[in-house]
Amino acid sequence: MATAPDRLASPSQAPPELRRWVEQVASRTRPEHVHWCDGSDAEYRLLIRQMLASKDLLELNPATHPGCYLHRSHPSDVARVEHLTFVCSEAKEDAGPNNHWMAPAEARRKMEALFDGCMRGRTMYVIPYCMGPIDWHHRHRLRLNCGVGSSRSPRARGPIIFIGATVRTTSTAC
Repeated sequence: MATAPDRLASPSQAPPELRRWVEQVASRTRPEHVHWCDGSDAEYRLLIRQMLASKDLLELNPATHPGCYLHRSHPSDVARVEHLTFVCSEAKEDAGPNNHWMAPAEARRKMEALFDGCMRGRTMYVIPYCMGPIDWHHRHRLRLNCGVGSSRSPRARGPIIFIGATVRTTSTAC
């Protein structure tokens, strides 16, 4: 597994289980580089420079719109495609009446085949996330869905490959 020059290894604070998971995803998808996102200002500036150079972003008039950019999505960039979205459960009835169903073992076989080498020549971005308001005053009642995912680019062309590992927590920090 190759790594991007600025991300020679996983962050030292990354749990061993997370490092192993990223290594497993990378060994299956075989990206050219792995970039562990840290959300820093330096990283933001780096990604903006890269996307401006590749013409994925266009800088707007800095006099009237400083720090603003135009990004046009490719028509094939979609968050979800209904006919390709499945609920995978042992019992078909668990999928509900309005969802497509697939047995977990069949879905796993199909996904493993699709992921095999799918990121050759690309960078895999390891992206931490938390789906829920971390600073919400009722967070003690909320089970936050936190984790890390991988995507093929900061702004992907074509289908985005997002593989997520999540952790349920009631902690105030993810």
